[in-house]
Parts: sequence; structure tokens; C-alpha cells
Amino acid sequence: MKITILTDNVNSWFIPFGQKLQQKLLSLGLECNYVFDKNVIEYGDICFLLSCSKILQSEYLKRNKYNIVVHASDLPQGKGFSPLQWQIMEGKNEIPLTLFEAVEGVDEGPYYFKDKLIFNGYELLQEMRELLGEKIVQMCIEFAINKESYSPQSQTGESTFYPRRKSEDNFLDIDKTIREQFNKFRTADNIRFPIKFQINDQIYVLKITREK
Repeated sequence: MKITILTDNVNSWFIPFGQKLQQKLLSLGLECNYVFDKNVIEYGDICFLLSCSKILQSEYLKRNKYNIVVHASDLPQGKGFSPLQWQIMEGKNEIPLTLFEAVEGVDEGPYYFKDKLIFNGYELLQEMRELLGEKIVQMCIEFAINKESYSPQSQTGESTFYPRRKSEDNFLDIDKTIREQFNKFRTADNIRFPIKFQINDQIYVLKITREK
């Protein structure tokens, strides 16, 4: 079996997990390449599109029998960007994951199976990404080994869409308590999107870690 893993952002948090997935697939005796440019996707059996920010056109999808995405929402709810962070902001700690077939529409393809992550409610973004990355690796290996056991199923129900996150999404309301805004702290990326607040016409930046 010939497998390609594509991550189209060379700065993605997911890359260590993509490398781990590649090594696990190789250890199973499967041929696997990890690439960061759609133009070098090879013809084969499975292409895992993981932590990709751009839609893959049909000319590239045709290179593999299966083109698989794992998205952290219960599709068709939560299509779009950063579904993990948006759901945490909504107060959820049980996060569904959908493994589905990529098509040219955004997160619209039929799905093969779903799983979920359950957080305790205190984890910060880095910790949540660690757990999410491990779960994605598990789901991809399950599909690679047992793909013939799964049939594509149409997405059903209400379709919703999450927008791309912006710096403004992590601004605190200085008149609210930390407890009221704790999920903003949990979803903050200390490098790209840190917590900020404005007072006396000045903007301040906060960075958060959890003492273990």
C-alpha cells in the first residue's frame, strides 16, 4: 500500500504528529511519504490531508483512491477553521472528530467514522493539541489498516461554519472575571494569538502556562 501524508503549512503544530504517523505506517510495512507541497503528491492508495489550510483541487485528489481528512467537529456542524478552539470557547470539553473523504467543497465529503476527545476543562491549547494530534494518528492508522471495513456515509443535519480566528478573538473584557473568560486563556496561542487586553488606551499582552 502506498500512502502520502500532506501538511500544507510548514509551520503547523501538527508536523511532529505527522512524522509520528509516518513512522508508525512504515513500521507496519506500508510505503509512506510525508510532504508539504501538493505538487509532489504521488499516485497511490491513500493521501492523508492533515492540518491543511487550502482546498485540494480535483487534479490532485485523483492521484489517490482515498483522500482522508480528520476534522475536530461533528460534521456537518463546525466546518471551517480552528474547530477545536471555537468549541472550547463555546464551553465544550467533549470534542467530536470526523474522519472523512476530501472533496473540493470545504469539509463536505462523506465520512467513514467518528471518534471524540474528552478534556477535563483545565488543559491549555498546547496540551489539547498534544491529545488531538495523538488521536488523529490513531484514527489514521485505524483507517489505513481497516479501510475495507468502512463505508462512506453522507453527512446529515444542520451545517455550520467556523471562521478563521483573528487576534481580536483573544482580547479580554476587563470588566469580566478571569473565571468568566477562562476558555479564552485556554485557547490562546502564546506565540501567534496571545491573550491581550486594553486599558487607558494601551494594549497589554499576557502569556499563560499551567503549573504541573
